[in-house]
Amino acid sequence: MEIRRFGFGHRRPDGPSGTRGVRAALIHSDARGTVNELAFGRRALIEPHTNPNSIWFLVIEGGGFVRVADETERVFAGEAVLWPANVLHGASTDLSEMRAIVVEFSGTDDASIREILEGAALVLAPGGAVAGGRGHGALTSAGSDSPQYDPAEGEPR
Repeated sequence: MEIRRFGFGHRRPDGPSGTRGVRAALIHSDARGTVNELAFGRRALIEPHTNPNSIWFLVIEGGGFVRVADETERVFAGEAVLWPANVLHGASTDLSEMRAIVVEFSGTDDASIREILEGAALVLAPGGAVAGGRGHGALTSAGSDSPQYDPAEGEPR
């Protein structure tokens, strides 16, 4: 088992380049990408910039502002923002603090993967081409042919 510590006491004091009032802790880095924790103080800033990789900015505490292209939106804990590859992006805080997990994927952006995340199923078309399609399904009702709950199995109702 591998445990990585981040948070208070584990962040770099100087922060990433192009930032003001931001401290970071590297959680993971390999050829597939990086995972960092960022802690924004009050009036902190990640200067607007571009990156050749897609990045997910996941707010885990507090709130602030994020920018993608020419749009700026307020974000709060429990929200995630996609910073697409090669698109101007940044983040900041005003009178509040914010913590975020930043997941950067190396390599080219694979837009077809986003269809899976948005609920679309990938279907192989003739010849092996990939075609997107919506998944279909429904929950079944508990009818007489449904297995009965057995508390001895240790499963919740």
